[in-house]
Amino acid sequence: MVIENILPAIRSKFPITNKNKPIFIQQDNAKPHSSENDAVLLAEGSKDGWCIQFKSQPPNSPDLNVLDLGFFNSIQSLQHQASPKSIDELIDCVQNTFNALNKDKLDNVFLTLQSCMESIMNVQGGNNYKIKHMNKEQLRREGRLPISIICSQEAIDAARQNITMSTT
Repeated sequence: MVIENILPAIRSKFPITNKNKPIFIQQDNAKPHSSENDAVLLAEGSKDGWCIQFKSQPPNSPDLNVLDLGFFNSIQSLQHQASPKSIDELIDCVQNTFNALNKDKLDNVFLTLQSCMESIMNVQGGNNYKIKHMNKEQLRREGRLPISIICSQEAIDAARQNITMSTT
């Protein structure tokens, strides 16, 4: 699946001018997934000058899983609108909804992930935080939506303090 579908999709949609920059495919720790160091996947990910790498998310961290955080939810909400009646219809529906998924929605998911990461840092690694609302659609309309979030100094300091406390 990764070699025949995911890597070709990334290569076809990612800006060719940035192909030598690292692209990370995050996977959870499910047994069917490959190791980050799988020789075949590493070779396929670096084919033709690409730098596609695999990373496993930390165990038991759904707030840091970009797939669970928004990507699967986006596909699932579109798929439910179609109401497939068979496995073949479900497979076709998932593929169609994946292809129809708006890039702006995916941008929103990745910005939300970054916001979650910063919020988790602010509460010393805990899960008692609220996701900041950025009003992404308004910022997008105004041409002010960032590509990535710059982490606040407060979050960096909180993370450093948490690391220091956990190592002493």
